[in-house]
Amino acid sequence: MEDVVAGVVRQWQGVRPDLDLGPMAVIGRLSRCSALLRQASDALLGDEGLTRPEFDVLAALRRVGGELTPSRLARETFASGAAVTKRVRVLEREGLVARRVDGRDRRVVHLSLTERGRELIDRLLPEQLALEAALLSGLDPERQDRLAAALGELLVTLEGRLGGLVG
Repeated sequence: MEDVVAGVVRQWQGVRPDLDLGPMAVIGRLSRCSALLRQASDALLGDEGLTRPEFDVLAALRRVGGELTPSRLARETFASGAAVTKRVRVLEREGLVARRVDGRDRRVVHLSLTERGRELIDRLLPEQLALEAALLSGLDPERQDRLAAALGELLVTLEGRLGGLVG
């Protein structure tokens, strides 16, 4: 059985046999996998009225176990400062995130989870992990480990080349 990207590559080979389509085979599959994984995750989180980026904010605040400034939260979630501001505003309105102005420097804001936000992320994380495990269940654990290692190598390479362009 052929995946959708293999069909696209085959079509391009017919039109432009002079091109090396190897990168398209890798990047196209990564992009398609990313879109499908996002769609599955969005369905789970949408039931709670959350987007994946909002979930990522809650998860970052939970895993650091304390307060974060908006700029640190942006780095933790690979997002722009403007995107973090927008997400925090929504989460604050929902009573999931609290904002505290620094006592020494009123320009500095510290963000933390409310009790309600902590309870939500603690309930959702196991559900998210179960979904991810189910999505990967077609690959045996050894193959998952090899895939994770290969993707880790790619990520280090891309961060070295593109890190300054993202977030």
